Amino acid sequence: MSDIGAESLSRFDAIIDVRSPSEFATDRLPGAINLPVLDDAERAEVGTVYKQESRFKARRIGAAYVARNVARHLETALDDRPSGFHPLIYCWRGGMRSNAMATIFSQVGWRCGVLEGGYKTWRRAVTAALRNSEDPLPVVLLDGQTGVAKSDILRAAEKEGVQILDLEALARHRGSVFGGYDNDPQPEQKYFETLIFDRLRQLDLTKPILVEAESNRIGRCEVPQRLWNAMQTAPRMTIEAPLARRADYLLSAYPDITGDKAAALAAVDRLRPFHSKETIAEWSALAENAQWRALAADLMRAHYDPAYERSRQRGRCGAPLAAFSLDALDAPAFTGVAKKIASALLSAQLQGKRTP
Repeated sequence: MSDIGAESLSRFDAIIDVRSPSEFATDRLPGAINLPVLDDAERAEVGTVYKQESRFKARRIGAAYVARNVARHLETALDDRPSGFHPLIYCWRGGMRSNAMATIFSQVGWRCGVLEGGYKTWRRAVTAALRNSEDPLPVVLLDGQTGVAKSDILRAAEKEGVQILDLEALARHRGSVFGGYDNDPQPEQKYFETLIFDRLRQLDLTKPILVEAESNRIGRCEVPQRLWNAMQTAPRMTIEAPLARRADYLLSAYPDITGDKAAALAAVDRLRPFHSKETIAEWSALAENAQWRALAADLMRAHYDPAYERSRQRGRCGAPLAAFSLDALDAPAFTGVAKKIASALLSAQLQGKRTP
């Protein structure tokens, strides 16, 4: 089986990645479960024996591990699967590991698919689409300064029928030094690209895709080149709101930070290369005394708003499609502006304006 199209993959009852846990953590097909036939230590041992002793001995040791591991999966993760179970199995190159599991499954009576070329087939498709392709993407940016609730507005726009690509959700990061989630780490770069690729192939690329304006890095995840090229010149929808409203919004948007003084102090400390010792000390004192609203307002005034303006001046900004000014940053306001965004995008399409 070589077709990795979404429709083709959906025909299988499960997608089983038989690679080691560390390989799986780096990247995998969307929705795959990890049932390794060799764990990391076993794989390293077999590889060492192969290089230093003999191919035969390595195969014998590997076969014993594979048999035990597949047996354990049959007795645990797969013990409730029916006779008509139809999985897709893949390893690194579609070779020994995936075929070993498929052979055992066929003896059980399960009809298996094995991905030709393994994970590397998937990775080549992702790289071709996101790094090598120069085809334009129909991106429209949702722009605005820190605290104007772009992420909430983006999700509200999706409810109004707008196609969105939520990069912060895929990157598990809110795009600032305060943006990470301690209990939900960011994906590895390759898996971040997999998530983008999988999302894009669910969308209609003849219609606009609303994307929040970001830098080319979201935490430690890098926006792949094809998407970044599109974002740099994309037309924009701009959101504006008063500083006081934005400060209030940030308090509700970052409860994990305001509820964790140590995390807030660590985030402030990461701004040390950009500001004087005196300024960092002032911000640290605000965090230490839980003066969160004052801290949020001053961070925006002295750090994020100037950084935003510098970024816009350096960037290749696309044409403005619309600008919306909000007096409130709450659910009714998000729904209202989302409806206006949907209408503006439809109008731009009908008039043939550039929404690439």
